Amino acid sequence: MKTLFSLLAFSLLMTTSAFAADMTSAIGNWVTIDDKTGKPKSIVKITQVGDALRGSIVKLMDPTKQNAICDECKGTNKDKPIKGMIMMWGLKPAGTGAWAGGRILDPSNGKIYKAKMSLSDGGKKLDVRGFIGFALLGRTQTWIRQ
Repeated sequence: MKTLFSLLAFSLLMTTSAFAADMTSAIGNWVTIDDKTGKPKSIVKITQVGDALRGSIVKLMDPTKQNAICDECKGTNKDKPIKGMIMMWGLKPAGTGAWAGGRILDPSNGKIYKAKMSLSDGGKKLDVRGFIGFALLGRTQTWIRQ
């Protein structure tokens, strides 16, 4: 019985530690919020590829846009489905809970911006900033951890 209790306590400790580590990382699923309506727009899955993070759209919340394509995109994304599209890439660590040096695609206009992001609210939110040239010339969206 004592061994069983020790095993359960150890499992609980490991689960708690793993969860705490998740809150210091941007890896995972994030709900994006529409700038105009304030409603959930999509779910972006952020993964690590080499030493950088990248994000892809795994779900569109609007049922009428499930088959939407990026008709404003250029290059390889031109006329490709938005769902499944890699829309953020190349973000590298830039301090605790921050990443920079990447790019982000806005599928609504097909434009690619420089990007940086940082965790907020104890890792429950991710402030994602897309900008042209300097970080002052851009906009920030706050995504919510799913």
